[in-house]
Amino acid sequence: MPSGRASESLSLGSLPDDEETQLFQKPYRKRAGLLWKCLNSLRYIYSCSCITDFWNRYKWKEEYYPRLVSLGRPNATKKYPNNAICNQKYSVLTFVPLILFHQFKYFLNSYFLFIAITQLVPALRNTGPIWTTWAPLAFVVLVTMVREGIDDFRRYLRDNEINGQVYRKITTSGVEKIRSRNIKVSDLIAVEKNQRIPADMVLVRTSEQSGSVFIRTDQLDGETDWKLRVAVQFTQSSANEREMAESTALVFAEKPNKNIYDFVGTFTDPDAGEVPLVLDNTMWANTVVASGSAVGLVVYTGKETKSSLNTSQPGTKVGLIDLEINFLTKILFLFMLTLTLVLMSLKGFNGPWLIYTVRFIVLFSAIIPISMRVNLDMGKVVYSWFITYDKSIPGTVVRSSTIPEELGRIQYLLTDKTGTLTQNEMQFKKLHVGTVAYGSDSAVEVSEHLLSVYNSGEDKHSARSIGYRLLNAVRALALCHNVTPTYEEGGTPTEQPEAEQFGPVVYQASSPDEIALVSWSGSVGLSLVSRTLTTITLRSPTGVLELYTVLIIFPFTSESKRMGIIVRNENSGEITFYMKGADVVMENIVEYNDWLEEESGNMAREGLRTLVVARKRLTTEEFQHFESRYNAAKLSIQNRSARLNEVRESLESGLELLCLTGVEDRLQTDVRPTLEALRNAGIKVWMLTGDKLETATCIARSSRLISRSQSIYTLRDVDGRTAALNELNKFRSRDNSALVVKGDTMDVCLRYYEEDFMTVCSQATAVVVCRCSPTQKAQIVRLIREYTGKITCAVGDGGNDVSMIQESHCGIGITGKEGMQASLASDFSITQFQHIKRLLLVHGRNSYLRSATLSQFVIHRGLIITIIQAIFSSLFYFVSISLYQGLLLVGYATIFTMFPVFSLVLDMDVTDNIAMTYPELYKELTKGRLVTLKTFTIWVLVSMYQGGTLMYGALLLFGDQFIYIVSISYTSLILTELIMVALTVHGWHWAMIVAEILSVALYIGFMFILKGYFAPVFMTTLNFVWKVAVITSVSCVPLYIMKIIRYKWAPTTYSKLK
Repeated sequence: MPSGRASESLSLGSLPDDEETQLFQKPYRKRAGLLWKCLNSLRYIYSCSCITDFWNRYKWKEEYYPRLVSLGRPNATKKYPNNAICNQKYSVLTFVPLILFHQFKYFLNSYFLFIAITQLVPALRNTGPIWTTWAPLAFVVLVTMVREGIDDFRRYLRDNEINGQVYRKITTSGVEKIRSRNIKVSDLIAVEKNQRIPADMVLVRTSEQSGSVFIRTDQLDGETDWKLRVAVQFTQSSANEREMAESTALVFAEKPNKNIYDFVGTFTDPDAGEVPLVLDNTMWANTVVASGSAVGLVVYTGKETKSSLNTSQPGTKVGLIDLEINFLTKILFLFMLTLTLVLMSLKGFNGPWLIYTVRFIVLFSAIIPISMRVNLDMGKVVYSWFITYDKSIPGTVVRSSTIPEELGRIQYLLTDKTGTLTQNEMQFKKLHVGTVAYGSDSAVEVSEHLLSVYNSGEDKHSARSIGYRLLNAVRALALCHNVTPTYEEGGTPTEQPEAEQFGPVVYQASSPDEIALVSWSGSVGLSLVSRTLTTITLRSPTGVLELYTVLIIFPFTSESKRMGIIVRNENSGEITFYMKGADVVMENIVEYNDWLEEESGNMAREGLRTLVVARKRLTTEEFQHFESRYNAAKLSIQNRSARLNEVRESLESGLELLCLTGVEDRLQTDVRPTLEALRNAGIKVWMLTGDKLETATCIARSSRLISRSQSIYTLRDVDGRTAALNELNKFRSRDNSALVVKGDTMDVCLRYYEEDFMTVCSQATAVVVCRCSPTQKAQIVRLIREYTGKITCAVGDGGNDVSMIQESHCGIGITGKEGMQASLASDFSITQFQHIKRLLLVHGRNSYLRSATLSQFVIHRGLIITIIQAIFSSLFYFVSISLYQGLLLVGYATIFTMFPVFSLVLDMDVTDNIAMTYPELYKELTKGRLVTLKTFTIWVLVSMYQGGTLMYGALLLFGDQFIYIVSISYTSLILTELIMVALTVHGWHWAMIVAEILSVALYIGFMFILKGYFAPVFMTTLNFVWKVAVITSVSCVPLYIMKIIRYKWAPTTYSKLK
């Protein structure tokens, strides 16, 4: 059975009748009926890691098949997916269940739920009113539901806007209006200028007589230049749209796949015959019609479109620090169980021992305070606010407020090239004609040479004169390309000055290099006036129009690394074959010379993208002989591409070398210092681009992604296991080298040596992956996460970057020329690449540092009160009664200590300028040493020391006033917490001082209000004051002394910079 692969060039005529019928009677996907539906439902209900792993391993894979599509007549027996876009995470029915599941699948919240449930049983209630446990838990869940609900509603509005877009549907009875969501396979849809293409289509008609139309593909492949598409000749020649809709033609389309650079199909008309369909005859979904209007036959819809197949489903991202804290809470839980078992063992398992055990568990539940989740979530909001309103990075938007700390631990940064590192604006820099070179500032001199040749006549100049050589070089640049000029005002080309006839000209092409070269040729006097599918018109320096007929075009491919064109000058009848391409290829095609290799190397070292231009004159007989062979190769079904190359290569010998050009892709502002700072911060930067190898390598050099001292090793094209292993082994033996690899080569390496390939890449100083599809970008991010365990950050600006942005730990979208799709799908949106430096080195570092300090301080706050409770219970016959009842427990974590503790989100160890100047400070945080078992153990020991000091100190100094034990120990506890905040702070903020004073004032005020809990008369005596001061000092002063000793003998890096 045919597989539908591009290389097999399927044709309907090549299939037996019975096999063809069997092929197209199959459904578009194969699943297992009711059983699949049950598993699919379970997948959405239980999406924890173990269930997800089971799903990914045992789910039925969707299988796609080729199809036959009739023009405007759907086949009712075949089912295809609907065309509605859905990016929502929840539905009305699943919102509450999924939110609750995602909240309580983590141990921390599940533990809080368990404690709250126990308080519903009167025999287990020992901490006060029920609301003291249920209210905080309900608040946390409610805040999450509101946040997720707002985010998902915004997604719904965006999806509804796209799905509701109206298009014209061509039918045999006329034109109907149809919404995007209702479009189906076989519909004939008309798309107007600047309108989004709603589904994958075969182009059947355009508003231009030539049948051509330009589309913008920036949201699909990241390239901002317009692409030329050509309608099927049979339907383009129809008298009107209705006649086209009544046609009985059939389109054969290969099975849906992710390859956006290729298409295999056929168009069969019973009356006219059969023609092949290629990429130039297609319009993929989410591209935009840039000129005129077009009518397309829908062949793929919904999730079968190229855009959908190259987009991964967004998931809920959880920060690494949240996972680390979740792990520490499990350790605290074990510590609490151990403490409970010890006290129960000493008490004895007598009577209702199970009730006593649960009461002890509830009694020590403060060891894992629910306020930790509240503080961390509120801290994330504060960090997001700081980022959003930072005037140094205007326009920055935080779209995911759950992971700002991840910005402080990035170890791999994967970036797109076009529009991210570069502005995608090419500038002509140099033209070399063998003996002399001309720069961008030599346009006047070149134009004078050209004008001189035209005025005196070409035949009067020798072939070696500089004017004649310049004319041939510039003419080649003006003819050998795929550029089409467009004008703001229409008109017919005449011999009048261009500005008078047309208005401003805008060049459109698939390559910005070509636009730069054609623009420069126009600036020196030989300008491109118009272009159709068969003609090119130039205007000479003297104002005369020169008409050339396009005979054959050889398009650029990544394999050939060159493009060519054969044209005939209609004035002289001369036929010329022009070719331009990469120097590594062209040096074997052109005649012998002694300057090309040296000059191309010089330009490459300057960071310029080089192209070698050559020509070959052909006689009429030579061209006719070549044309007959070339047309025969085009009609072949098997190995068509190889035969075309063979015929073309017969022409590519002995070409006359005309010139060497150099263009520069302008980098984004401050890209070089930004990349240098990121490298110094210990971040490995990879560039993933869909561009050509030469372009990607050049930009990697010019942006300093690859430093001048580093060598570059390019993995050669491989097609098997042995070749892949040999290439990997060659790179292993190289030191201080950057790796450059193409997407198809990477696929082969991953197929056979996935682990070895990732090991080699992770050891490289820098990695550049070119000709990389959106799916491959996401795959690379996923493999880095799996094999290195490091935190990844993906940066992009186009729709083709969405998959890798969603796959990474932290996705950054840049708002630019390629639209808002990457920005809307990202976690953080910025306006310039240079803003990444401040986003990571300042905001990321501060967010991680503050959350690490805040989380462990909250753990300390819960531990110290638990130690006091344990000592109290052990001293009084192991009673399971709370020392601090009701409001005191709630007030301890909220009213009396909340403001100073939460003010730690304002803590700053170094200034922003120091953090930006010394990126090495960031490198220390990526090691993840702020939240570890070592730091956790230190806080546990501090809590045990302070808890014991406070309780035993109160008993020792107030032995004869034990009735006031609550007032004594609680006051000492509050003061100790406030002092510990002061000892923890690295740099004071005015809000911290206000928080400390406010907390003391609130405590004093409530001391007189809550007389049922405190003894205000006793607490205002001098005896109480000095004894509490002594207890508090004993608990805090030793820690302060240890801090000073450590500062003197083992200072941290940031303290040295201060």
